[in-house]
Amino acid sequence: MLAYIIRRLLYAIPILIGVNLLTFTLFFVVNTPDDMARMQLGIKRVTPEAIQKWKAERGYDKPLLYNGTAEGAGKITRTIFFEKSVKLFVFDFGRADDGRDIGHEIRMRMGPSLAIAVPAFILGLFVTISFALLLAFFRATYLDFWGVVMCVAMMSISSLFYIIGGQYLVSKVWHLVPISGYAGGLDAGRFLLLPVLISVVAGIGSSTRWYRTIFLEEIGKDYVRTARAKGLSEMAVLFRHVLKNAMIPILTGAVVVIPLLFMGSLLIESFFGIPGLGSYTIDAINAQDFAVVRSMVFIGSVLYIAGLLLTDLSYTLVDPRVRLQ
Repeated sequence: MLAYIIRRLLYAIPILIGVNLLTFTLFFVVNTPDDMARMQLGIKRVTPEAIQKWKAERGYDKPLLYNGTAEGAGKITRTIFFEKSVKLFVFDFGRADDGRDIGHEIRMRMGPSLAIAVPAFILGLFVTISFALLLAFFRATYLDFWGVVMCVAMMSISSLFYIIGGQYLVSKVWHLVPISGYAGGLDAGRFLLLPVLISVVAGIGSSTRWYRTIFLEEIGKDYVRTARAKGLSEMAVLFRHVLKNAMIPILTGAVVVIPLLFMGSLLIESFFGIPGLGSYTIDAINAQDFAVVRSMVFIGSVLYIAGLLLTDLSYTLVDPRVRLQ
């Protein structure tokens, strides 16, 4: 088991290094610091002195990879690559273009993002798996047919419709919850209820169809026919055998998104004014704050790799044969 974990961790290291190098290339080679300065200061009528001043204020005036004017280790450490990319591996994100500490902002905004994402994830998983099991139990009936039709219809509707429609109906017409904003403590529940419900509803269609397909594939296998031949009821077959053997594909879709919950929802947080990591990323993109965008890209890659690792480890819990691979 330990060797399995170590092997998966060793696989993750070169992937993370490659993502970091690709991010550095996109931000500092394809899009040079001079280009960043021009976009911030205005493309037209920007003097070279203004560009140099902007770069110096943000630490972009150093060489990219090698500093020939420095001495000793400074030839490597006093470069953009070391200060802006290598330090990310120790989660030193530096400062945003507006001077604020990025690490502090991430820590402050992680709570609101998790307050939306965790309940939406748990509730959505319970609702979609239960609905999919119901459709599988009543397969080839009118309930199954209209359930699939409803799922396809929900998949075809943009999440923006759910957000805008929910705000209009629940907040503006019924006045049940605030239309946007956020408050700390127990008051946060009033502001988070609608975003969580919309997140769950928006994902019902696609997730239910996927889980239903998994359950129907398991139902057609030989071990299910054997269980029925032994006299087990359809309900017992579905919950004791089908659901258990379908856990690997379910875990593939569920566990891998757990680390990404920290990143928040870009649309939900932006439309509801939630000060989370999703809205922080959108604001940075709109403001062309490359330091923040670069940090969020790196965090996203780290969390995604962690999700894949958690998925591999969860396989060993539901299928011991994976440990031997």
